[in-house]
Amino acid sequence: MKRRRNSQSIDRMRAALLLSGLLIALSGCSGGAAQHASGKGDTPKDQEAAKSSADAAQSKDEKVTIEYWQYQYPAKVDLIHALIEDFQKKHPNIIVKQTNFPYDQYNEKVAALVPAGKGPDVINLYYGWLPKYVSSGYLQPLPDSAFSEAAIKQEFFPFVDTAKLNGKYYAIPTAVRTLALFYNKELFAKAGLDPAKPPATWDELVDYAKKLTQKDKNGQYVIEGLAWQPNAQLHHWYRDALVYQAGGKDISDDRRKILWNQSPAGLEAFKYLIDLSLVHKVGTNNFYNDDITAFKGGHAAMNIDGSFQLGGLKKDVPDLPYAIAPLPAYKEKATQVSFWANAITKNVQGKKLEAAAEWLKYLTSKEVQEQWVEKVGELPAKKEVALQEKYAKDEKLGPFIQQLGVAHAHFFVDEKLERDYFTEAVDQVVLNKVPYEKAFEELVSKTQKLYDDYWAKQDKK
Repeated sequence: MKRRRNSQSIDRMRAALLLSGLLIALSGCSGGAAQHASGKGDTPKDQEAAKSSADAAQSKDEKVTIEYWQYQYPAKVDLIHALIEDFQKKHPNIIVKQTNFPYDQYNEKVAALVPAGKGPDVINLYYGWLPKYVSSGYLQPLPDSAFSEAAIKQEFFPFVDTAKLNGKYYAIPTAVRTLALFYNKELFAKAGLDPAKPPATWDELVDYAKKLTQKDKNGQYVIEGLAWQPNAQLHHWYRDALVYQAGGKDISDDRRKILWNQSPAGLEAFKYLIDLSLVHKVGTNNFYNDDITAFKGGHAAMNIDGSFQLGGLKKDVPDLPYAIAPLPAYKEKATQVSFWANAITKNVQGKKLEAAAEWLKYLTSKEVQEQWVEKVGELPAKKEVALQEKYAKDEKLGPFIQQLGVAHAHFFVDEKLERDYFTEAVDQVVLNKVPYEKAFEELVSKTQKLYDDYWAKQDKK
């Protein structure tokens, strides 16, 4: 009987212990859940980690909008719309908005809005505007993390260095354009010229142009042998092709001195360009409004123009029977090269700056440069892309690419004024019968003063 009471006592003790343990466990679980729910049970380090994780998640989902500006060139505008869609699929948290303005309003809009902290975050601009934009404080240098000097020099053609000012790169191009000779094969054949043998020298260009020129009984042009539009591409042809072809040089290595009059080459090239219209009478200014309109309509047999016209020709006159040849040469071979580049405006910071850099990296990628060739006709800015066999041997692109090794890019301090000075000098000779030498010396003097004034301001900074 005693043994049975002891056994029952032990069983009651075990049950009490089990119940106590259960209550403690339940209490612990309840307290732990409450502590984790309130965060009070974490250490400060745990709390900081949790906050960082939450901030990262929020940052990852945050949308950033950047504004992209370029001028109204239809082939480029259409392509950028398509590229924005592709870019945003790859970068869903970056929204790119494209805005376009007519070419002649572009600089005015930039000057009005950028200093006020408005307008574009990323801007497409002609490389010749860069010195003015930089000195006016519109732009900031490209972020070195995305575009280091070493990478630019390794990947891009050397003439991209014209986008480097004050030791820093301020813009980077997707594509470049060179000048070449566009010619109408059908008009060649009608004039008894072999379309497979375009003019290769200065003298041949004059000879061919004379044979191709047609006038009516009143002496008015019906077909220009060579389109002659000094304010289009001919002022570029002069500086970066004709002067070098005649054995001269455009500008000093330090970009401070105009060298056209430092040898007979500058005046010889100036006279050659003017004489095409004034003496040889193979073309005239503003014929059919401008040179490219005349060429598209079959009213100009030849035209000195840039690779950027390929897209427009393909779209507007797909059946035009034309071909392309390197620029006719003289003592040396040379062509002009230029580009529209993309830059980041001065007030872009933080997440917007990161987004802008991503957009620029995308615009300079191989896939985009190849699309640019197909849709616009401009040449890839990166060497490895441009020199691919499919482009080098292309019937239309090949002549442009062949000349990249002899291409020159003039350093503009004021692209508009320099163009205006050149066309005014040409008009002085053609319209006002001013002697070549006098008009030429005035052109050199006025242009040099632009450079002197520009560098005087730079040296004071």
